[in-house]
Amino acid sequence: QVQLVESGGGLVQAGGSLRLSCAASGRTFSRYAMGWFRQAPGKEREFVSAIGWIGNTYYADSVKGRFTVSRDNTKNTVYLQMNSLKPEDTAVYYCAAGGSLVPRPERYDYWGQGSQVTVSS
Repeated sequence: QVQLVESGGGLVQAGGSLRLSCAASGRTFSRYAMGWFRQAPGKEREFVSAIGWIGNTYYADSVKGRFTVSRDNTKNTVYLQMNSLKPEDTAVYYCAAGGSLVPRPERYDYWGQGSQVTVSS
């Protein structure tokens, strides 16, 4: 069992930056692929980024070059550094733990509660 708690969301102006953190409980954190997803009002949950246990990364085209995912297995934490934020990045951001580095939410077993990110124009 893995429990995930996100933090670091908030309100920022367009062009600004935020860093989300996702702290995981459990001794097997390092074995999981960790994903970030987001969901805007009235829209489906969409893939943002993911990082494998060896540090390999995967990004959605919409955030490539602006967002950076990383993990610290000694702290059981995964991060999402978001730069050059745009109003269309506004959403609730979720971290998730799963067995595969894939962009499909149904392939992830554990989810955090979500953190609101709002980007004003």
